Amino acid sequence: MLLVLNFLGAVVYVWAASHGWVRPEEREFVSGEPFIWFLFVLPVCVVFFVLNLTWGAFILARKQWRIGIFWLVLIPIWLVALAIDFAHH
Repeated sequence: MLLVLNFLGAVVYVWAASHGWVRPEEREFVSGEPFIWFLFVLPVCVVFFVLNLTWGAFILARKQWRIGIFWLVLIPIWLVALAIDFAHH
C-alpha cells in the first residue's frame, strides 16, 4: 500500500515540479522558476519525507526486515522522479 502511495507521490512530484520547468526558448533569461518549483514541490516532499521516515522507524522498531525490502524500493522510485525533474532544469 505504501509502496503504491509512494509511486503515486513520485508522479505527483513530477507533475508539481513541471510547473517550474524552464521552457527551451527561455533558457537564457533569468526568471523566478526556482521559486515556483519550490512552492509546488515543497508540500509533496514534506508529506512523503514524514511518511517514509515514519515507515522506516516502524520497520526498525518492529524489526520487520522483509518489509524493509519494500522500503528500499522507494529509493529508485524517487531517484527516477528526481532525474526526470532535474533533466528539465
